[in-house]
Amino acid sequence: MADVNLSAKVRTEFGKGASRRLRREEKIPAVIYGHGADPVHVELPSYDMMMALKNSNVLIHLDIEGKKELVIPKAVQREAIRGFLVHVDLLTVKRGEKVNVEIPIHTEGDLGAGQHLLEHVYNALPVEAEATHIPETVTLSVEGLVAGDSVLAKDIPLPKGTTLAIDGDDVVIQVLAAQAEEPSAEGEGAEGEGAAE
Repeated sequence: MADVNLSAKVRTEFGKGASRRLRREEKIPAVIYGHGADPVHVELPSYDMMMALKNSNVLIHLDIEGKKELVIPKAVQREAIRGFLVHVDLLTVKRGEKVNVEIPIHTEGDLGAGQHLLEHVYNALPVEAEATHIPETVTLSVEGLVAGDSVLAKDIPLPKGTTLAIDGDDVVIQVLAAQAEEPSAEGEGAEGEGAAE
C-alpha cells in the first residue's frame, strides 16, 4: 500500500466559477469527511493528486494548513472526455481502524483448452481491511479453467487482516464458451444490393 504526503488549503469559495478558477491554477476541489465531523472543503494540487491516485487505495498524509489528517480516496470525479480530475472525496481514517474498500483483481494463468472468454462479474473485490494496511491487489489463478467454471469470492486468498465485504458464495469470475460469429442474412443482402448497382 502506497503512502503519499500532500498539502491542502481550506476552501472558502464554492460553485462552478470557483472550481474553474482552481483548475486554471492547477488545483482541484475536494471534501474531507468522516468520524462524525463536519465536512472540510479543501483545494489540492491536481498533478500531485493525480499521481497519488495511480496507486490503488492510496493512504494520504494530508497537511491542511498545519493540521495533519490521514485520509483515503472514496470517490473520484473525472472529466468525461479528457479524464482530468474534477473533484475528490476523501475519508478520514485512523490507524487500526477497519474500512470498506474495493481491491483490484489481478488474474494469472492460462485457461484450459478450447475457445473461452473470461467474464469479470467483479473487477474489484469489496473487502474490509485496516486503513493503514489495505492490499493493493488480490491475485486470482484461472489456470486450467474451462467453460462453465467460476471462481467464488471465498476461493480468493486474502492477506491477513482482510475479510470479504460480500457473500463468500458470490461469483467473482466465470468462464464462458466463445461463440463463433455467423454472417447475418441482412449483411449478405446489403452486399448483394451494392454489387447490383
